[in-house]
Amino acid sequence: MDALKDWFNRYLSDPQVVFLTLFLIIGFGIVIFMGDMLAPVLASVVIAYLLEGLVVVLENKGINRILAVLSVYVAFMAFLLFIFFGVMPSLVSQATQLVQQLPSMISRGHGLLMELPSRYPDYISAAQISDLTSMVRTDVTSWGQSIVSWSLASVVGVLTLAVYLVLMPLLVFFFLKDKDVIVNWLKSYAPRNRALASDVWSEVDAQIGNYVRGKFWEILVVGVVTFITFFLMGQDYAMLLSALVGLSVIIPYVGAVAVTIPVIMVAFFQWGWGADFAWIIVAYGVIQAIDGNVLVPLLFSEVVNLHPVAIMTAILVFGGLWGLLGVFFAIPLATLVHAVLVAWPRTTQQPVA
Repeated sequence: MDALKDWFNRYLSDPQVVFLTLFLIIGFGIVIFMGDMLAPVLASVVIAYLLEGLVVVLENKGINRILAVLSVYVAFMAFLLFIFFGVMPSLVSQATQLVQQLPSMISRGHGLLMELPSRYPDYISAAQISDLTSMVRTDVTSWGQSIVSWSLASVVGVLTLAVYLVLMPLLVFFFLKDKDVIVNWLKSYAPRNRALASDVWSEVDAQIGNYVRGKFWEILVVGVVTFITFFLMGQDYAMLLSALVGLSVIIPYVGAVAVTIPVIMVAFFQWGWGADFAWIIVAYGVIQAIDGNVLVPLLFSEVVNLHPVAIMTAILVFGGLWGLLGVFFAIPLATLVHAVLVAWPRTTQQPVA
């Protein structure tokens, strides 16, 4: 008890530490217990935070903030319209075609795989190929039934999404336009002596802002380059696969491995064992290598300084709490935890006599 009392007196007797602790508890509590209800608001805050960097760039060039906000907002809405009316229909169409052609693709794959026993009789047999094909057919059938049931049960979700599509652009605009008013209102409820929280926020603001914006550009660049490459090489479902490859960069390490499976499978079912299949795999490998060795260091050279073990742990923890959003924000949230640990008062080690 004495040790616990000493720890309490050493740390929680500091008003700044108490304020920071309460702020973190309230923030995480709101997200955990009210995240579903406040999802449009939280998403709008993130988008506004992402766009704020562009607004600041325009302000630094001498443009009035209102005009800068309007310019960035109009560009943002144009980008959204392009995604929903230019990209999404093609993605939905290609996804539908892929689902419809899965049985024929499996049959073609079965025929191609049956060539392996004759080539490598000591390593694989025809019975093993048949068992593998049957298992894949069963899984695909179950997966298709799940999609149908999910589609029938998601009518309410579609209506909710429609409401979000109306609310979120409005929220984003007002968050950008009235940023100073909102921030000053929040500050009015905070204690005057909040240097510790300000130090943590300064580091987190720089890290998270650069990370989110850099991740957006990484998704865009990787997706566009992959689409151009696959399209020129005649790869089926080029837009769908390039979208998956672009989004895979959200999840460090794991995303690239997971998206490799559909890329290889679609290429294999399209071309079988041959030069075209080999070239598409080489091209995909080159894209992944450029992303990991050129693009990521260029975009995130001074952003995230976390050990890979910490990153993967954050993905597991926050992904388990908040699903896909938790996975996307795993690194920013891990950065927040790291900043708190760095700023947190520590016991001064006394030299040994």
